[in-house]
Amino acid sequence: MRRTRIRPFWLVFVVGVVVGLAACTTASPTSSPELLTSQPVTTTAPSATTTPEFDEDGLAEERLSMVESTIVERGVSDPDVVRAMQTVPRHRFVPADYVDQAYADHPLPIGYGQTISQPYIVAWMTELLALQPGEKVLEIGTGSGYQAAVLAELGDIDVYSIEIVPELAEQAATRLRDLGYSDVHVKQGDGYYGWEEYAPFDVIIVTAAPDHLPAPLAQQLKDGGRLVIPIGPPGGYQSLWQFVKDGDELHAYNMGGVIFVPFTGTGIGGGDTPPIP
Repeated sequence: MRRTRIRPFWLVFVVGVVVGLAACTTASPTSSPELLTSQPVTTTAPSATTTPEFDEDGLAEERLSMVESTIVERGVSDPDVVRAMQTVPRHRFVPADYVDQAYADHPLPIGYGQTISQPYIVAWMTELLALQPGEKVLEIGTGSGYQAAVLAELGDIDVYSIEIVPELAEQAATRLRDLGYSDVHVKQGDGYYGWEEYAPFDVIIVTAAPDHLPAPLAQQLKDGGRLVIPIGPPGGYQSLWQFVKDGDELHAYNMGGVIFVPFTGTGIGGGDTPPIP
């Protein structure tokens, strides 16, 4: 696995060169060879979310089977991550029209042009964070709240999550509260700028793809902290990057190809702070 180092005084010079970086810095992904995706597999718009009656026992069996066959067998081995994936009821985070696909290993639309990521990539990204008890994590892109619930399920983890779509932010906050995830704090806003009030963070995870690493996120990461983010052009293939902060440097590891929905907001379009590629 090759890595690069990024120093703060390079910021302005290296704006926009992430495509070149991705081309020359590669690593063997821990995932299977096929392209991972956080994009919907259908363009059909979901109907409004309702509260149907669930066959909880049957869905629990589906969930355990999904985790074993599509997550454990593909290399995710952290026991806490596996337990979290076995525990969080993904069917509670998808629109009613898609409950029958809740434990299929692919993303699903949740409205407003957003998706709930495929279970494997949620588990893989969570494992890459290497979270430890007592740490504080910032998630950019709450969506349905599923990834936040998985993070909270790891135990003794404070989760701060930002969602740019007001309706999704409100729905996710209500859903997480109703499911008992009291350690998840959700706000509506532009995730490009992070959540300075609660910075610095031990870990940051981004679940939409910008074309560069936003500088405010790097600045809000603790020394020794980890950041996992897909980076690449909107609508195209991206690379999943793991950054580790070491003093004034970021060590960058290219983990392989992915496809995520684009990062949106005024910050990504030209914030005042120069971005890190």
